[in-house]
Amino acid sequence: MHHPGPPRFCTVDESVELAPRRPDVDATFTWRLADAPDDSSVSLGDGPVVHLEPDVPGTYRAELVAPDGTHTQTVRAFPASAREAVRFSVTADDVVEGDPDDVADAEECVVMGRFNDFTMGSHWATEEREGEWVFETDLPPGTHSVIFAFDGEFDPFADDEVTVDGAGRPRVELQGRREGDTVVVSADARAAPEGSDPDVEFHLDDRDALADADVTIAGDELRVPVESLPVLSRIHAVAVAEQHSIADTLTIHAGDDVAFERPADAPEWASDATIYEIFVREFVGDIAETSFEEIERRVPYIESLGVDVVWFTPVVQSPTRHGYHITDLFDTANDLGTREAFASLVDALHDAGIRVVFDLVINHTSRDHPYFQFHRSGVPEYADHYERIPESQNVTGVDWAGDDAAGLYFNWTKIPNVNYDSLDVRRWMLDVVDEWAGEVDGFRCDVAWGVPHGFWKEVRERLKAENSDFLLLDETVPRDPSFRENEFDVHYDTDFYFTLRDIGNGEAPATALFDALELSPRRGYPDRSVHMRYVENHDEDRYRDECGETPLRAAVGATFTVPGAPMIYYGQERGVEDQRGTMRWHDGDAALTDFHRRLVALRNDHAALRAPGVDPAGWSVREGDAEKVVAYTRSDGDETLAVVLNFAVEDATVALDADVTGHDLLSATDVTTDDGLRVADVVVMRVEG
Repeated sequence: MHHPGPPRFCTVDESVELAPRRPDVDATFTWRLADAPDDSSVSLGDGPVVHLEPDVPGTYRAELVAPDGTHTQTVRAFPASAREAVRFSVTADDVVEGDPDDVADAEECVVMGRFNDFTMGSHWATEEREGEWVFETDLPPGTHSVIFAFDGEFDPFADDEVTVDGAGRPRVELQGRREGDTVVVSADARAAPEGSDPDVEFHLDDRDALADADVTIAGDELRVPVESLPVLSRIHAVAVAEQHSIADTLTIHAGDDVAFERPADAPEWASDATIYEIFVREFVGDIAETSFEEIERRVPYIESLGVDVVWFTPVVQSPTRHGYHITDLFDTANDLGTREAFASLVDALHDAGIRVVFDLVINHTSRDHPYFQFHRSGVPEYADHYERIPESQNVTGVDWAGDDAAGLYFNWTKIPNVNYDSLDVRRWMLDVVDEWAGEVDGFRCDVAWGVPHGFWKEVRERLKAENSDFLLLDETVPRDPSFRENEFDVHYDTDFYFTLRDIGNGEAPATALFDALELSPRRGYPDRSVHMRYVENHDEDRYRDECGETPLRAAVGATFTVPGAPMIYYGQERGVEDQRGTMRWHDGDAALTDFHRRLVALRNDHAALRAPGVDPAGWSVREGDAEKVVAYTRSDGDETLAVVLNFAVEDATVALDADVTGHDLLSATDVTTDDGLRVADVVVMRVEG
């Protein structure tokens, strides 16, 4: 069915892309605006993919005329959230990397913001005077930081931060139950930090036969007679206060009995998973040329770590070592091996009880991809396959094009963005999804923030219909809870990542860890959300190189003892120093490897470390650097554990208010002294009583 999908929710300052699903590139699709608020002057453009930009709050209904009939798409627009005009400014004196003189000589400056609703790499600063660069924008409540990156290789860097006062986003969760001949859907709406109690709006799905006349809504409950239920109904709800929440969805299946399903939730196994990211072409090391066969020979090592998931960086055809500049999305890279060899590697990992996540890159291709070559050389069938560069993005480094250069992010001139306003592109990328979904257990979606929400919603429904356990991991930088709304299962936690860096560098106290965790609900992530906690990846410098080995152990300990899915980046456990350095098989840090193995096993053995909630523990530091120590408890109801982390090089002696055994479960040693507990890096103990 070509129906464009569930209701969409936005504010009047946002644009919503509307497109037919399962697009037939040879068919005709047209849109018309069937209903809009009285004061609206909005219109829809021509073409099969349109962008609705609400100009007043209210409900908009667009109709898609498709070969299989006419479909309605509802868009609910809320008032624009309170925003504040913010000015970021940096000079050569603010440079944190590289040579300050390079700022004065820079020809361009890209803004890499960590904003709540910001598209990375698409905004450019202006030079007001020599050596001073300025970026101005309107921002919602929250703490926002921005990195200014100058010229070709983003060297040097400068940064700035600002806090906008105001309430965060409320949250809502739906639950269903049957009461006799009636189905009741209740909404648990939660106020945002510093926010007022929200109201609840229920919305039916335009794809279903359930009609407004069939339901009764009173406050935070929706009721419908069982006899009025079609076979499938989808109920959506939004909490509304100073801002609106992301929508939650409850699916009702009616038949001999009534069953409820939460389609936006992650697979049950995901919240307990430990992920191991492999930078493919450096994993084998100097022993042999990297290939799927050689990686398969190392499966016993991966299994010995105790991890549940392996995420491979791209394995498809690419002229680059990292693999993200892709020239063929449908076949494995020649230097790595055949599809059959990749399938054999996946089978070996499955035999070891390890799932496989494939790096799905569908925001862009390499400029060497044949389709881009056709696009640039004027082949008509490929004229709309790539974006056109916005006038505001006056990038001087695009040496292969003039004013009609393709759209791109940052200075990524060799990987132009594909154009999702094209049905050909949407069909192409859906074919890519279908090509690999049957071979692996999940996708890590590169530059997820660069692909339209509507497309991800279609991808999710498409994949989950075949395999509800299939995993979708987003790379959304900065964090954006909108990608949790019926799109992704697991989310990068960049807040936690940057906080662990700040703690390790001495720029923040260890207690900042709690502030980072509190940012998830403030941003609007539901409690059920699964966040990937990590200390490094293929895009970031090694934590050990930047902060040191002892802070690394404490930081890794944090990722394994707070809720979420911890991720180990290959070589992190072996002491690899370079960001994408060769795996150290012969001369790796054996003690550090053992430390990681013990952390994985400890988390697997104790459900308290995988349970929701982190409670700060009362503690005092008798000896050591108090700023570098933090303690908290974790409980699953049956067991309570106390965790103490020390990010300092020197050991700390720590006294806890809680009555603990003194036996460190991680090291299997007694850490008690006359003055308290001796903590080198990570200590985990049972709380008695």
